[in-house]
Amino acid sequence: MDIQQTLASLRDELNLHNHNYYLLDNATISDFEFDQKLKQLQDLEAKHPEYFDENSPTQRVGGTITKNFQTIVHENRMYSLDNSYSKEDLQDWETKIQKVLGNVPLQYTCELKYDGASISITYENGKLAKAVTRGDGFQGDDVTNNIKTIRSIPLQLKGNYPPKFDIRGEIILPLEGFEKMNQDLIEIGETPYSNPRNTASGSLKLQDSSEVAKRPLDCLLYFITGNKLPFNSQFEGLETARNWGFKVPNQSKLANNLDEVFEFINYWDTHRHDLPYETDGVVIKVNDFNHQNELGYTAKSPRWAIAYKFKSEQVTTILNSISYQVGRTGAITPVANLEPVQLAGTIVKRASLHNADQIEKLDIRVGDSVFVEKGGEIIPKIIGVAQRGTQIEPTKYITNCPECQSELVRKEGEANHFCPNFYGCPPQIIGRIQHYISRKAMDIEGLGGETVALLFNNGLVKDYSDLYELTVEKVIPLERMAQKSAENMINGIQKSKDIPFENVLFALGIRYVGETVAKKLAKHYKNIDSLAKASLMDLVLVDEIGERIAKSVIEFFDNQENRIIVERLKNFGVQFEIVEKYNPNATNKLDGKIFVVSGVFEIFSRDDLKKTIEDNGGKVGSSISAKTDYVVAGENMGPAKLEKANQLGIAIISESEFKQMINES
Repeated sequence: MDIQQTLASLRDELNLHNHNYYLLDNATISDFEFDQKLKQLQDLEAKHPEYFDENSPTQRVGGTITKNFQTIVHENRMYSLDNSYSKEDLQDWETKIQKVLGNVPLQYTCELKYDGASISITYENGKLAKAVTRGDGFQGDDVTNNIKTIRSIPLQLKGNYPPKFDIRGEIILPLEGFEKMNQDLIEIGETPYSNPRNTASGSLKLQDSSEVAKRPLDCLLYFITGNKLPFNSQFEGLETARNWGFKVPNQSKLANNLDEVFEFINYWDTHRHDLPYETDGVVIKVNDFNHQNELGYTAKSPRWAIAYKFKSEQVTTILNSISYQVGRTGAITPVANLEPVQLAGTIVKRASLHNADQIEKLDIRVGDSVFVEKGGEIIPKIIGVAQRGTQIEPTKYITNCPECQSELVRKEGEANHFCPNFYGCPPQIIGRIQHYISRKAMDIEGLGGETVALLFNNGLVKDYSDLYELTVEKVIPLERMAQKSAENMINGIQKSKDIPFENVLFALGIRYVGETVAKKLAKHYKNIDSLAKASLMDLVLVDEIGERIAKSVIEFFDNQENRIIVERLKNFGVQFEIVEKYNPNATNKLDGKIFVVSGVFEIFSRDDLKKTIEDNGGKVGSSISAKTDYVVAGENMGPAKLEKANQLGIAIISESEFKQMINES
């Protein structure tokens, strides 16, 4: 087989594995095997650039920088949909249709309305040619490079397809991925994203496609437009799109009348909360293309389709005031303080306003009656003004830190304002010390967040290195501090000197260095001195360390105050190097295998079980997915995990079976 055939064969094989995993949820090889084949392809392509293919699976990782997104005119306009909010609205819509078509038998395709960013993707000869955002419906931005990083979007189609067509869909951010992104931001002291839809939309306009590739975006497709399509109805089009390799949700239903449409709506109004992504309604389309053509369009919308919007629980209340919180990185978060009101079973008193842009967009003012609903059914948010209060002037965002009065700064491209007084602003200092003592960092027993504030306010600590100079005698005078509590605190601080280097590195609170990044840096550099001396290029070459993280690490160690604090911690005996432990039982028996541990165990502790997996080359996953190879189940395994493992056909083994797996030669 010549090199061109080898490349084509590898690309086809990887595309097939990608399809099996991301669309069929049925991985046929392990992650390790996939990565090895992908590396083989990358190496071959590097040696033979004359056979470059812009739609190769290797292009999924991104790396292209787009400074200015080109505006592209849609060949087929992207219309918006008329909305309906009641079944009476749908009945009126059907009556209008029948006036045009006569009383012919009608079928409707019912689809869930996905809450994401609209996209139009053009395919030519089965290959992804371009992807354009909705824009104003007539033209949008060319985001092809970013779209190619989304693994559920096929680069090469299967089967018999027309030479050219457009397919429309929504770029979404599944809830689990959104929560993980926000957890990572919280870990590094950043403001979390407001909602999955805006985050997905913003992701499409990131300049660096490799950053887009890191985000767990997905694409759900629902409509094909073009000439000489090989089907005659919307429902048949969905089935055909699946066969070509597109991710088309299988919740769609063909309804023979409005009663069946209402059944679909009633079912999903309740069960939408079980979905892995946000949906805010149902789209109903006349199924037959001949009927669609006859009905045509208004100036804004197709007459043959309508969206039924689910009702979000919404209340009105008074905005009493806006306060501003300072995070440990200096990020300012405005908070709406509301007249207490019951919403979705809880009393809501506060809602995040996110940033200055959000306040300006909503044009909310103190004293206004505002609409409040639970975004994603979880987080209260203000969605608009119900009635203007007495305040005439628009709300002015603060210009100075509410705590230390430093003038706020807002860097280009940043959503938030920041207080630059990193070493003198009390909430920032207290926040960093609270982060330092937290469970995933130094895990200091006997010391909580409120006590940290007491220590700081009483002048006993000004940074986290001061903790190691505390004595029982110094802390006894604190409010509500007894002898035993003081002893427990000091003992907990002393024990933290044994905490491993990777935890210490996370505890330092370097911006963008979360728990996972800290482990990678610690494993790579082995000690704090090597890390402190690393250049930007050195850092960027570390696996999964991007330029933003690298610059933040360099900035941290360039600061003299940080270097002094680190030196003090060293002198106090805090661990600043990896302690290499020889493990004679370590093997590579579990290479490429992913395990999820669930339940209570007898032979191993949970931590020992996880360590044994890693010592033998395996990986420990936090949640069950199609990538999981085994679930090691103990007593009282979570029923949700059990159900998901069974649904995905993942092997469930006991700890005895796991031990036998390890002991086998």
